[in-house]
Amino acid sequence: MTPPTAPATPSVESLTASDLAEMFEAFNDVTSKLQGTHERLTGEVARLQGELRRANDELERSRRLAALGEMAAGIAHEVRNPLGSIGLYAEMLAADLPEGDARLTATKIVRAVHGLDAVVGDVLAFSREMRIEPERLAAGEIFTDALDACRDVLAGSEIRASRGCEVQVDADPVMLRQALVNVIRNAAEAVDRKGTIGLSAAAGETPQGDAAAVLSISDTGPGILSDVRERMFNPFFTTRAVGTGLGLAIVHRIVDAHGGVVRVHNREPAPGDPGGATIEIVLPKAASQNAHDPRNAA
Repeated sequence: MTPPTAPATPSVESLTASDLAEMFEAFNDVTSKLQGTHERLTGEVARLQGELRRANDELERSRRLAALGEMAAGIAHEVRNPLGSIGLYAEMLAADLPEGDARLTATKIVRAVHGLDAVVGDVLAFSREMRIEPERLAAGEIFTDALDACRDVLAGSEIRASRGCEVQVDADPVMLRQALVNVIRNAAEAVDRKGTIGLSAAAGETPQGDAAAVLSISDTGPGILSDVRERMFNPFFTTRAVGTGLGLAIVHRIVDAHGGVVRVHNREPAPGDPGGATIEIVLPKAASQNAHDPRNAA
């Protein structure tokens, strides 16, 4: 029995111009698809590398902050006890002394001790382990609570709660209130009692694409310089003559403990908006207790 013969492969000489055109078209099509796939994969690798780099940076920052917090807490506890004694003795001395320079000096010591005690309180608040107990909150209510705590620095400023105050937030009410108070106080100092502070809330997304609530605090101040923006959440960094430089560092720790992020940007002047700075607190819709506390980083 004669075995079947394989079909003959057409020779180059037998190919017509039409055949060659089809072959080149198919080749170009495959090459184009491969090129597109390569570009998509290259872009995805770059994105994942960027996310990994940011995650490693955040982890390293969390470790540094945890170590710094432990050291600061130890120092603060050592300072607070003798500071309390100094304040008590100064108050007793001021009460016993007659009117005059000596009593005035004792009173100044009491005021200085109270100021130092506030600094120690900030240090302890920064170093405290963040154990969140999230609740479902209305943005408008938490804004109102924070504004009530800032009335002393808001005199003369216009407050504008423009939109989204019905947005629901999953957060620890005490911690979120503290974070908002710190940001609002910074905004009040930026406008120097002469500008406008805007509060708004909206549904949004985390950098990972999860559902989130975005709380925005805007001011009509001069904006934030780029070098300040890079360092403003670092502990003990401040551009003011007074203050501990821990207010925004505490904000960052609170938001981080909720698994959220803080975003900062300047606004260019536009019709109806004189420009200024905006700080956004982005909180996931479902906050998990302790999942993102920097002290839990290995």
